[in-house]
Amino acid sequence: MKLRCERDTLVDALTTAGRAVSGRGGQLPVLSGLHLVLSGDQLVVTGSDLELTIARTLVVNGERDGAVVVPSKLLIDVVRSLEPGAIELEVGELDLSIRGGRSAFTIRTIPTDEFPKLAHADGPDVTIEAASFVRALRQVVPAASSDDSRPILTGVLLTATETGLRLVATDSYRLAVADLPGASVLEAGQSVLVPSRALAEVRRMVGDAGEVQLRLGVSEAAFAIEGLVVTTRLIDGDFPKYEGLIPSEKANELSINRESVLDAVRRVRLLAQESTPVRLVMNTDGLEIVAITQDVGEAHETVDASYEGEELTVAFNPAFLLDGLDVAPGEEVTLHTIDSLKPAVLRTPGNENFLYLLMPVRVP
Repeated sequence: MKLRCERDTLVDALTTAGRAVSGRGGQLPVLSGLHLVLSGDQLVVTGSDLELTIARTLVVNGERDGAVVVPSKLLIDVVRSLEPGAIELEVGELDLSIRGGRSAFTIRTIPTDEFPKLAHADGPDVTIEAASFVRALRQVVPAASSDDSRPILTGVLLTATETGLRLVATDSYRLAVADLPGASVLEAGQSVLVPSRALAEVRRMVGDAGEVQLRLGVSEAAFAIEGLVVTTRLIDGDFPKYEGLIPSEKANELSINRESVLDAVRRVRLLAQESTPVRLVMNTDGLEIVAITQDVGEAHETVDASYEGEELTVAFNPAFLLDGLDVAPGEEVTLHTIDSLKPAVLRTPGNENFLYLLMPVRVP
C-alpha cells in the first residue's frame, strides 16, 4: 500500500475512527489498532472495539492498493506531529513508513489477518433529516446512564409512534423524551435500543450534513453521514415502561424564561458542593433558588416567574436540572410539580415534542 494525502485530512480521519478504540481495553490486541484499506484513490480508516465501529472514507492519491493495521494512538500522534502539507504512507513487509517535510517515521504494523471481520447492518437504508435528529439526540442522550452494570439504561430507545419516531432515555433519576414527527424510520410497533455512546458519536460527527442514513440489522444499527459510517451493536433487553412514570396531574405550574433560570442555577450551583441539591422555592411572588452547604456557605437568587399552585419547595440535583434546561427548546419553559417528592416535568409551551422528567431530592 502506498499513498499521498494532506496531513490535516488524514489526521481528521484517523482521529474520528480512533474514537471507537480509544479508552477501550478490548479482548484482542489488534483492536488497539486502526485498519487502513486503500483501493484506488479511496482510503477507508476503521476503528472498532467490536461493540462500536467507526469507518471514515477519504480521497487520497493512491499509488498501490493494500491494507494495514497500525497502533492507533501512535499513528495519530506521529501524523499530527508532522508539518502541514502533503505526506506519504508506504507499507513494507513489517512496518509502515510515514514521510512528511523533513521527517520520516517507521512504525511496526499488526498483521492484518488478525483484524476481525466486523458485523454489518444489512437492512434497507432509511433517511433522517439531520438537523432534527441531532436536536433530538442532544435532548435525550445526556439522560442515558453511563453505568455499564445497568446496560439497558445505557441505551436510547428508538420507537415508532403514530406520528413518527420517538427517542427515550433514562438513568432512573431523570427521563428525556423527544419526538420526531414524520420520521418514518421504524415499522409500526417496532423498537430498538441503541447504545448512547454510539449516538453521541453520531451527534458529534453530523456537522453540516443534511441527511443521516440509518440501516437496521438484526442485532446492529449503522448511521451513515457523508463518507462516515458508525456501526453499533444493539442492546438486547426490555427498556423500562416509561409511560407510567410521567405524571398526568399538573397541580402546580411554574413558567419562566429559560435563559434567566439557567444563569441563576449556574450561579447558585457554585455553593452546591458535596452533592448538595439546589432548592426551588416557588410561590405567587415568583421563584427563589437556594443552595446551602454546611461549613461552606449558601447562595440565594430570586428570578421573575409566573407560578400557579400551592407554595412549594422542591430540590433537584443541579447538574440534572441544568441538563434539562440546557436542551429545552424555546425561550420559555414550564415546570409542572405535584409535591416535593413526586417527579417534576419540564416542558416548552407550544412544543409537545420534548419532555424532561426529573426526580426530586429529599432534603431536611
